[in-house]
Amino acid sequence: MTFHQFDFHPAIAEAIAKCGYTVPTAIQKQAMPHLLKGKDLLGLAQTGTGKTAAFVLPTLQNLQQGPRKKIRALILTPTRELAEQVHENIRQMAGTTGIRSCAVYGGVSKNGQIHTLRRGVEIVVACPGRLLDHINSRTINLSTVEVLILDEADQMLDQGFLPDIRRILKHVPQKRQSMVFSATMPGEIRHLVENILTDHVTIQVDHEKPAETISHVLFRVAQNRKTALLKNILKERDMATTLVFTRTKYKAKNLARQLQNAGYRATSLQGNMSQAQRKTAMNGFRAGKFNILVATDIAARGIDVSGISHVVNYDIPDTVEAYTHRTGRTGRAEQTGEALTFVTADDGRLLQAVERRLNKKIRRENLADFDSGFDQASSRSGNSRKSPSSRGPRRHKASTRGRKGSARKNTSSSRY
Repeated sequence: MTFHQFDFHPAIAEAIAKCGYTVPTAIQKQAMPHLLKGKDLLGLAQTGTGKTAAFVLPTLQNLQQGPRKKIRALILTPTRELAEQVHENIRQMAGTTGIRSCAVYGGVSKNGQIHTLRRGVEIVVACPGRLLDHINSRTINLSTVEVLILDEADQMLDQGFLPDIRRILKHVPQKRQSMVFSATMPGEIRHLVENILTDHVTIQVDHEKPAETISHVLFRVAQNRKTALLKNILKERDMATTLVFTRTKYKAKNLARQLQNAGYRATSLQGNMSQAQRKTAMNGFRAGKFNILVATDIAARGIDVSGISHVVNYDIPDTVEAYTHRTGRTGRAEQTGEALTFVTADDGRLLQAVERRLNKKIRRENLADFDSGFDQASSRSGNSRKSPSSRGPRRHKASTRGRKGSARKNTSSSRY
């Protein structure tokens, strides 16, 4: 199947070709026929499988007929970065259709957004908080919305946005097409999302497991040796473009600074940064000015950078769903990627939950100089922290060879 079979408007078809799209992904192939017919849809697919195009292209096609300069489609996202990314994707895919979009999120002045909205747009991509600000200020009118889309719905609901979404729904016509897209959909919130949809179609594309193109490696390490271990791995391996996840904003900022002081081209992305600082970090990472980005889970929701060769879980994520989201930043578009996870003595239960989801044991690759103290910490900890609930055809290559580290490497069949 090719995109020609969807019979898109010539301007959209031209934009698709310019974007380099040739064969639709599984989620696109299964979802777009329903969406083009105006059906409500719940789409579950892994990060990096083309979910954005799966809902943007049918929306653009369906908006070809009808009025202009009125808000006819509303897309809700959990983070500023994701809103900006979706807005940019719409701009590229809309081509010469004349359909315009506006990104609405906090951290920047409302005045520029108000000016764009007054000029007239057909699509608004928004974070719930700033959108409610505009609604309360009467600077936006959602009474003409025909299409409602929730992107990364699991994170929006899990982060407490449900009350905001309910308030927004009061300002959107009940007669509309609704879509919910997500990489994961935990059972405890699935029914909340489905309340938004009417007579919907559900599309699932291996949404619970990371892509097969990602290889997974685990390192046992004492908590106070994580940074030294990361530096050693960066020296020893060819890591062209690396995304490092930490659990806290402070740790992301501090770790990026330590890597910078050690001579690495690193930057951070975390919630205490201004929008201008976040944009500078993201643009620098995309352009190659930085080849290491240290981020928190929430801040990283909008990261869509092609060619990320490695994801490092400096801190193991709190949920299995977060592990899927994190590791899904690599191994995209049939390229191979590697996910490295640092595990301390307290992470046993979380690790077991991840391995159950993967349906396999993660390969252990311990460095002898860095897991000393692990077993002693394990024996003292008593109870592990509780869990809340391959190869592809192409390989990444680093632009420069890394320096070889001196630490001794060995395989391990131990518990962690």
